[in-house]
Amino acid sequence: MGPVHVWALGVGIVLVGEFMGWNLTIRQGGTMSALIGLFLMSLMYMGQVMMVSEMATVMPEAGGQYTMAKYLLGPLAAFNVGLMAVLEYAMLEAGDVIVVGQLLNSLDPGINVIAFTLLSLLGLAWINYHGAHSSLTINFFITAAAFATVILLLFSTKFFSPSGSLLKLSEYSNGLPYGPLGLIAAIGYSCWFFLGIEGTAMAADECRSAGRSVPLGGMLGIATLLTGGTITWLVSSGLMTPETLGDSVYPLYDAAKMTGSKFVSAALFVGSILACLASANGCINDSAEAWSALSRDGLIPNIFAKKHPKFGSHYISIIFLLPISLGFAMTGLLDQVVTFSIFSALIIYLLTCIMMFRFRKMYPLGTIKRTFTAPLFPILPIVTLIIVILGIFGLHLNYGINLIACTLFYFLASVWFLVRRYKYVDKETFMKAGLDKFSREMGE
Repeated sequence: MGPVHVWALGVGIVLVGEFMGWNLTIRQGGTMSALIGLFLMSLMYMGQVMMVSEMATVMPEAGGQYTMAKYLLGPLAAFNVGLMAVLEYAMLEAGDVIVVGQLLNSLDPGINVIAFTLLSLLGLAWINYHGAHSSLTINFFITAAAFATVILLLFSTKFFSPSGSLLKLSEYSNGLPYGPLGLIAAIGYSCWFFLGIEGTAMAADECRSAGRSVPLGGMLGIATLLTGGTITWLVSSGLMTPETLGDSVYPLYDAAKMTGSKFVSAALFVGSILACLASANGCINDSAEAWSALSRDGLIPNIFAKKHPKFGSHYISIIFLLPISLGFAMTGLLDQVVTFSIFSALIIYLLTCIMMFRFRKMYPLGTIKRTFTAPLFPILPIVTLIIVILGIFGLHLNYGINLIACTLFYFLASVWFLVRRYKYVDKETFMKAGLDKFSREMGE
């Protein structure tokens, strides 16, 4: 794999953030909060990608933040990071299917949304059951088609024509109606534009030159998503009032309907469905990979690490996680599902900043071979950490009960792990690959 493959892997999962979910920033803090949050979060994700790229490319095995936590923070932290990654993707998958169901319901209220939700997840699980290669290949083409519809919507507004433009940004924009507090409340939901892009580090083992491909592919992905996010904000905010936009389940499709073009509306309807299905497809693969990694290291029962003898997929993990995503999707509570996913991701990002400090302390520059070195240390992790904390605090302002429930869940999961599973973890085997690798490179 080269930088282009890493780019496609990241953007394929994340692009759906432009079609739904991001507009909760409008509801929380107004039109300008969404734009400011978009650029702040792009900085945070650039920091994440650079830190993860430095650490992931020297780890003895792939696995992204889970592997880093395994070798830098120990079994309990690794268990939590792995569990959070699973639920981040499982909740994103549920949100994708909720939006697809409501899109179909907008055509005909008589459509059985629950039946479609079930069939969609079963169909995508079946594809992933037959192996990741075909699944990710399908994702690449679906993502390209979905992104093309965003560009189509932009040009359909005639944004380039001072007299003929359909955009009414100056008329519809409400700025920052709730002031700085509203902006902070919105920042957390700006994650939705980029959520999951840092997962490209999981592909480090499959890259020709991980030190080049992982950071370059990740940064290209962020640049693509930042461009697409800016376009999304511009056309949506220029075609709809903040009240309408903030409450929309599928903002780009609703924006397309405001152009008056049936062709553009149809294209964005299809694009929204394709983006959601591509994202859900990738999430099934990634959540199963994370769950099987926990099993492979003995942090959960080892049956989930089993691979299909013919297709090589983690089929037991796929089957086990399917009812969880399905259960959350059946609720139809998009904002609740989105909040759970974002909170899980933000805690992982917070731990990543801590791991970066620990990594540099344990292995200072020059002690082990690095194929990529994150710049501006310690400023980079400090700034990234500040944005992450602002995002968590912002979520707390409107969804405090949800965050308490999520925190309680992870606390109880940690107690279960310490009481029931920790005794089965072979400490020497668990850390051996990393200790051996780093000891050789340090000449110990």
